[in-house]
Order: sequence, then C-alpha cells, then structure tokens
Amino acid sequence: QLHFVESGGGLVQPGGSLRLSCAAPEFTLAGYGVGWFRQAPGKEREGVSCISPGGGSTNYADSVKGRFTITRDNAKNTVYLQMNSLKPEDTAVYYCARCIVQLLRGYEFWGQGTQVTVSS
Repeated sequence: QLHFVESGGGLVQPGGSLRLSCAAPEFTLAGYGVGWFRQAPGKEREGVSCISPGGGSTNYADSVKGRFTITRDNAKNTVYLQMNSLKPEDTAVYYCARCIVQLLRGYEFWGQGTQVTVSS
C-alpha cells in the first residue's frame, strides 16, 4: 500500500521553528495535491495546509495562517511545511496525505506521522 513518509518533527520552545518534510519513496507525487494534517491528544485530526500539484494554489487553516508555509519540490519528490512562531497548541502528530486543496481534506496515502512538541 502506497504511503507518504514524514520527518522533521521534534521538541521546540514556543516561538521556535521547525520544517517538516513529506516524501514519497514509492511513487511520484507530482500529480497530486498534498497536505498536512495534525492530531493532538484527545482531539480529532484537523487539516493544516494543502498544496496543489503544481504548487500554484495553497490553503491553510485559520489557526496557522501567517505562521506556516507549505511548499513542494517535485524534482525531489517532497512537500515541506515550514512552521514558525510555534505555539504550545501546535503540539500534535503531523501527517501528510493526498488532499483536496479547496476542502483542506486528506483522503489517501496517509503516512505514519511525525511528533511535534512545543514546550518550554
């Protein structure tokens, strides 16, 4: 079964930055919208950001607008999430998946996730 592989998570202090990577070792992601999703303990999974196949269209959750930036490098078969000004409420497991950009909804190729912890 095809899936993405996430990396780049870790422990960071409030106000800090992290860059997450989403790779596709087994297939070419160039033709797909790819997004980031997160799930905090005791909460439902929520959409964070999604980017169109060519990178020309993006969508962000209101809670991360102005702080997070999604980009993709199709030559490297990787999608990135640059996270700045991190807050404790950003603590969650972050997943990437194939997504519908306009709906910020993921639906296929879910990875195992990478833990992001924002704490002093």
